[in-house]
Amino acid sequence: MSKKEDKNKKVTVEENKAEAQTVDQAVEEMVEQEEVEQTEEEKLKEELATEKDKFLRLFAEFENYKRRTAKERIELFKTAGQDIVMSMLPVLDDFDRALAEIAKSKDKEALKGVELISNKFRNTLKAKGLSEVEVSSGDAFDAEVHEAITQIPAPNDDLKGKIVDIVEKGYKLGDKIIRHPKVVVGQ
Repeated sequence: MSKKEDKNKKVTVEENKAEAQTVDQAVEEMVEQEEVEQTEEEKLKEELATEKDKFLRLFAEFENYKRRTAKERIELFKTAGQDIVMSMLPVLDDFDRALAEIAKSKDKEALKGVELISNKFRNTLKAKGLSEVEVSSGDAFDAEVHEAITQIPAPNDDLKGKIVDIVEKGYKLGDKIIRHPKVVVGQ
């Protein structure tokens, strides 16, 4: 080999080394860039997961809010007329007293007239959701449902702790008791 060829080989080897270093640097830069991209991708995935979680929680809260407000609205409609119905309860009591007194008299026509008005009034209130709380003498006293106005000695042992007399009827509007029945309890 000649010196020229030898020199060309040295230049080629040096060029190859320089190119190899350049390639190595380029590969390292690409690896670093890929690592940076991977960490950025992981960060974006974490941010996406966080935002998705926030969205799902917000959506669930909104659904709960809608459900709760719908339930409150239904309750409001059920009891919207509660004040008016409660103000009509003394009128019902008056009808009961009037019917009892007219029944004692001999005027059957007046009794029929008052019964018709009373029944119409009761049916109207019943259509609005009013119902009577069922209670009778001898029932067990329940403080959740009944209001004891007094206690008397029980006429017999069977009536101890039970209802002896009903002083005033109780009423419910829907499922809610708006006036508890006033009762006398045996002691």
